[in-house]
Amino acid sequence: MKTSDFYYELPAELIAQSPAEVRSASRLLVYNRKTKTIEDKVFSDIIEYLDPGDVLVRNTTRVIPARLYAHRPDTGGAMEFLLLKRLDERRWECLVKPGRRARVGRSFKINDELSATVLEVLDDGNRVIRLDYDGIFEEVLDRAGEVPLPPYITERVADKERYQTVYAHENGSAAAPTAGLHFTAELLERINKKGVEIADVLLHVGLGTFRPVSVENVEEHRMHSEYYECSEEAAEKINNARKNGGRIIAVGTTSCRTLESITDESGVVHAGKGNTDIFITPGYRFKAVDALITNFHLPESTRLMLISAFSSRDEVMRVYEHAIEERYRFFSFGDASFFI
Repeated sequence: MKTSDFYYELPAELIAQSPAEVRSASRLLVYNRKTKTIEDKVFSDIIEYLDPGDVLVRNTTRVIPARLYAHRPDTGGAMEFLLLKRLDERRWECLVKPGRRARVGRSFKINDELSATVLEVLDDGNRVIRLDYDGIFEEVLDRAGEVPLPPYITERVADKERYQTVYAHENGSAAAPTAGLHFTAELLERINKKGVEIADVLLHVGLGTFRPVSVENVEEHRMHSEYYECSEEAAEKINNARKNGGRIIAVGTTSCRTLESITDESGVVHAGKGNTDIFITPGYRFKAVDALITNFHLPESTRLMLISAFSSRDEVMRVYEHAIEERYRFFSFGDASFFI
């Protein structure tokens, strides 16, 4: 399997630069895997495709202001840190730019409250840094950092909360689980009243999920591990739905990867916490997920490979061709698809 098998041409004007005015007013492409049919809808229509007894599994992670601009106190040399994963109270794995300046032992000032010292250079070029500060870290970081939008979004977002889901509450992600951006509190309430359970899991999204696949042989790509949690309550909801004939519907590839990481071969979801580096490609047998809500993903990305595993590579390419012809908006702030 080659990375180039997952390439497609996308007109630049279809890359969404800003979110829809109303979250649930995004467009929704519904693809039925059995009948191989495509329907063009509005996201709020998704309730028509959900049945009592189904369970909607969403990722409650919240994006942190992970981009930090710093300088060396002695020379003034500029440095950019992008926090990826918290290792303990003060140590983080991060991306750095420019790398040549981020040598072990060097310290950088971010603002009057926060500074960083490089502790280690990892094999992939990432750094481990120690953040030094006084006070409550979340408050210090909120004042010092910026929410890191993907590089293909070149416009500033007026309301930073539009890059958060309405149910985000656990700080820790470097990027948003974007399939959830389309839900409003009102739509979720209507879905719940219909008899659809809502189960919350957690996966702190690192940029490894979004990093381009740089090898041509897909099997050589290695995912970065990401922290997950699933409570006993969530596991019970999901297992009960499966037992009673309901579908497990993942909101986004992050929820999907979490579920597939904590489900055994007999389809039972187990509560717990840990790290997962699961990489789902065509040929994978899904153990938990019956339907998947997701956005339209970058060419040659691991997320596009996951969607191709859930359906098929040829059918996904057909779906994407239709989406391009119908002028759907792509990527993080774009429209949604629902594979049922």
